[in-house]
Amino acid sequence: MATDSGILTAINNLSVQFGSGTSATQVVNKISFDIRRGETLALVGESGSGKTVTAMSILKLLPSPPASWPSGEILFDGVNVLEMPEAALRLMRGNDIGVIFQEPMMSLNPLHTVEKQLAEVMHLHKGVSRSSARPIIEQWLERVGIENPREKMKAYPHQLSGGQQQRVMIAMALINEPELLIADEPTTALDVTIQAQILKLIDTLKQELGMSVLFITHDLAVVKQIADRVAVMCQGDLVELEDAQTLFNQPQHPYTQALLGAFHARRADALAADAPLLMQVDALKVWFPIQRGILRRTVSHVKAVDGVSFSLQRGEALGIVGESGSGKTTLTHALLGLVASEGRYTFEGTELSALSGEALRPYRRSMQLIFQDPYGSLSPRMSIEQIIGEGLEIHGVGTEAERRAKVLETMELVELRPEWIDRYPNEFSGGQRQRIAIARALVMEPKLVVLDEPTSALDRTIQAQVIELLIRLQHEKNLTYIFITHDLGVVQAMCHNVLVIQKGKRVEAGPVRDIFANPQQAYTQRLLASVL
Repeated sequence: MATDSGILTAINNLSVQFGSGTSATQVVNKISFDIRRGETLALVGESGSGKTVTAMSILKLLPSPPASWPSGEILFDGVNVLEMPEAALRLMRGNDIGVIFQEPMMSLNPLHTVEKQLAEVMHLHKGVSRSSARPIIEQWLERVGIENPREKMKAYPHQLSGGQQQRVMIAMALINEPELLIADEPTTALDVTIQAQILKLIDTLKQELGMSVLFITHDLAVVKQIADRVAVMCQGDLVELEDAQTLFNQPQHPYTQALLGAFHARRADALAADAPLLMQVDALKVWFPIQRGILRRTVSHVKAVDGVSFSLQRGEALGIVGESGSGKTTLTHALLGLVASEGRYTFEGTELSALSGEALRPYRRSMQLIFQDPYGSLSPRMSIEQIIGEGLEIHGVGTEAERRAKVLETMELVELRPEWIDRYPNEFSGGQRQRIAIARALVMEPKLVVLDEPTSALDRTIQAQVIELLIRLQHEKNLTYIFITHDLGVVQAMCHNVLVIQKGKRVEAGPVRDIFANPQQAYTQRLLASVL
């Protein structure tokens, strides 16, 4: 608990709006709260409630225009951030205040190695040379749970898993030992075991450095574990602010009560016993070569997927679980023909592993992928109509008018308003962007949908809505799902069966009810023990 009653950051009567004149939209409404020295304040609320907009205002990171602050002040160490010149803001960002962003691939430079990006942060703010920074970088990567940090330092962001990317972002935010850490959903991409390590690390550093933490999250289990106080936001309003124990035991506002009451029930419907086989996978391998020397000779392999076998029935929802870097995403990318693989896999009796290029193209309509990061996978230059309808255009489906009608029909199916059809991704909340990604997949009328962590960035109530939507669509469209996730609560709510993999190998598989009630393997037992 915080021991110093001094205030590090004070937000007074703050309003935030986008646009101007008659088109202005106010997204934060005259809110006030403070962050005390040495405390962890959790900022919670549904997607679109104004949490991230409020937090990013502390660093004045919102683009201005269109963003503006019609009322209020943000005092950091007594200085109003909203009135600071840009040069002073640049010195403060990354030095006095560190940020862990929600979407690491949007924040990491794809052209620079991990080492270069971390060294740049230290050089800009501390004047540390790259050679002097190297051992510090290696130490920090190890502290945030990255295996083989010396090797990973030389990697580019795309060569890391989603969880590894997030850990690099955490190291980048903490490497200069800031006074205030703004953590925007810092554990959403992490498996449960690594999440526990990261939360412990942040708490340890908070104690060592006397650091304050503003922790933005939708995961109330995390809030209960780490927060001293909790601020609850709803549609731009601050509806409750209380110490964590009091808020969890005696929530006053109906919205807070609804948040605390949201949970994932186990999926009730069973898979039909006579459901036909849709896909069969036998001894699938994806090995990436490790090359050394001037001639780039292959000296070893990274065995991302190593002999995995399973079957998938029509109408089934299969959950694939495992720690970050275990091979979950690589496995499904191989099945979709996005990465080269060895082994055999069939789809409705056709051996897809023997096809490539144009021969595989007709099957791509029947197999769609919803990516882990909806914001990164939606082009900011395309309208919602263009994004959802792009697949129809590529495959030459219908006329322009027919494609627009199909897009509108699919938007209605995923509960997106038709008047939003000409908007762009940046105008939507995280939950709405995920619905756009779901619509883009469903517009092709697929038989198989692969969902890669589709609810990881969503708050608990929106998660429940998306899961309910996906189950309804599965029944209506007779869809088959492969569901990649680290959230075992979501697996219970969404899936009939579960496949557990570790370091590219199959560990255990079976019905969700059986695996959760009586896991046979030590690895599965450890995964379940971390959340149940």
